[in-house]
Amino acid sequence: MNPTTRSIQEQFPLWRQAAQTDLPALNREETHVLIGCGTSYYLAQSVAAALNEAGFQALAVPGGEWLHRPQSYLPAGTRPHVLAFSRSGESTETVQAAVHSRKDGLHVTALTCESGSSLAKNADTVLYAPTHPEEGIVMTASASLMLLLGLRLAGLEMTGDKITASEHLLHEAREGFAAAIAGRSHFVFLGAGSLYGVAQEGALKLQEMSLTYTQAYHPMEYRHGPISLVDERTAAVLLYHSGSAAEEGRLARDLMGKGAKVIGFGGPGDVSFELTGDASTRALGVLPALQMLGECVAQAKGLDTLTPRWLTKVVTLA
Repeated sequence: MNPTTRSIQEQFPLWRQAAQTDLPALNREETHVLIGCGTSYYLAQSVAAALNEAGFQALAVPGGEWLHRPQSYLPAGTRPHVLAFSRSGESTETVQAAVHSRKDGLHVTALTCESGSSLAKNADTVLYAPTHPEEGIVMTASASLMLLLGLRLAGLEMTGDKITASEHLLHEAREGFAAAIAGRSHFVFLGAGSLYGVAQEGALKLQEMSLTYTQAYHPMEYRHGPISLVDERTAAVLLYHSGSAAEEGRLARDLMGKGAKVIGFGGPGDVSFELTGDASTRALGVLPALQMLGECVAQAKGLDTLTPRWLTKVVTLA
């Protein structure tokens, strides 16, 4: 078992620890801006959707965008609470955005896996979850842990049963992926609501780990143009939302009819895996399985996920 596989399979004790961390209550009267880069931005998207569904006002913005043009995302005069996601706490755009936000008098909360990082030092509140010691360049356990903390802020109760269910899903999915990925070179990830950010993260993981072309869309949006690329080389990973499962099932049948193999999480497909609970529960529960999908495709291509091309563990700008 390589270190990437270990960091994916051995993350669940860290979940149990993070599920017990004391967290501050968010102010429902404030607007909450969630920032991050790459994986952290996609996590922010899922958490922002969950916060809105829980009655908060939330918006996810890439770290560089919030740094340079916050006025493009909120009306002038808005004084938001900024939640900054970063595994290392050293991503240049996120750290600089936190510094500028505090200079403007905004409260900054950091969600990170490095308690002594630059981001932590430039935040008013720090939410910290230590990650797996063998995690490499590609974010695996750390992504799940920051998502867990963020979703808990939105009211998600991460019980032991839910953590166990995610662990079982990971092992079941790993056994079932081989038939769905054989001969496939174009991967599409589809998810709605708080599953959309996780769909984007699944696409990014597979792209980073296996150097494979991936896309991510809201399920119904995929029909408006991108579906033209579907053929016998396509694998579609459909994250079913409990509120729109019937229409997503029709989309799955359409994709299969056009030659795609559909991996259905929470609904029908050529390969299907059970998901339960609301969208936020599903978003966290499915993430380790999506990480393992990237590893499985990389292994099928003979690639080492510890050394992904052109990537570094911390993205900094000179």
